[in-house]
Amino acid sequence: MSSRKTVITCALTGSFDTASKNPAVPVSPQAIAQSALEAAAAGAAIVHIHVRDPATGKPSMELALYREVVERIREKNAEVVLNLTTGAGGRYVAGDPDPAVAGPGTTLASPEARTRHVTALRPEICTLDVATMNFGEHAFMNTPAHLRAMAAMIREAGAKPEIEVFDLGQIELARHLLAEGHLDSPPLFQICLGIPWGAPATPETLLQMRDRLPKDALWSAFGISRAEFPMVALAATAGGHVRVGLEDNLYLARGTLAPSNAALVEKAVSLLAHLDCAPATPAEARAIFGLPG
Repeated sequence: MSSRKTVITCALTGSFDTASKNPAVPVSPQAIAQSALEAAAAGAAIVHIHVRDPATGKPSMELALYREVVERIREKNAEVVLNLTTGAGGRYVAGDPDPAVAGPGTTLASPEARTRHVTALRPEICTLDVATMNFGEHAFMNTPAHLRAMAAMIREAGAKPEIEVFDLGQIELARHLLAEGHLDSPPLFQICLGIPWGAPATPETLLQMRDRLPKDALWSAFGISRAEFPMVALAATAGGHVRVGLEDNLYLARGTLAPSNAALVEKAVSLLAHLDCAPATPAEARAIFGLPG
């Protein structure tokens, strides 16, 4: 019996204050690139990339940082698929006393600013967060008009959008954008579970969201924190692909901090093997997701 090929994405660092909680979270461009190379060697076909200010560890949208990460990865590995975030620039914190004025921590930016690194570096995949929602204590804002503009810029750059959805209504918006022609078929979805205050990371939620996707959709899913590996098993069993990484979860097991992104990928590879799923190579991932290569 041949093993089903499952694409593993490794989300390397994210944008939240996690570096202070686990020293393995990479911060500098050199550390992020090295972590990407290790994750790829462990079995990840795709690496999902945020960048951080090397001095503060806080999220950044600096093109130079993205360029350095991409160049450092490509110096050593020409095969791994690169997936750049466009989620940065979507955060709104209401000001006090006037909530109509952005408060400290707001990053809300134009579609052009949020896709500048995609236009310049032309990755094979970039995220498109079809979500306006409470995201912990701040608002995550992606209006339909901004999504249409970002989709056009992503298409112009030759990247495939990974449509990130955090709840059922966001799938309906994505379907509307597909019907309007702003997104191409077959679409690639990432079902994001467990983020406060999006859809919970439960089997029922994952299957319900899967069942609302367009019939031709390609999809992957992840759960954060303790739900990371249960969602790996469920997504693979339910016909999807998977994501792990220090962006989503800091622990290898209960009470044991993950020593690296590669360790999380290795655990996913091991878990998938028990389900007769083998990690797809980058070339296989390109074929599965319909990437031009």
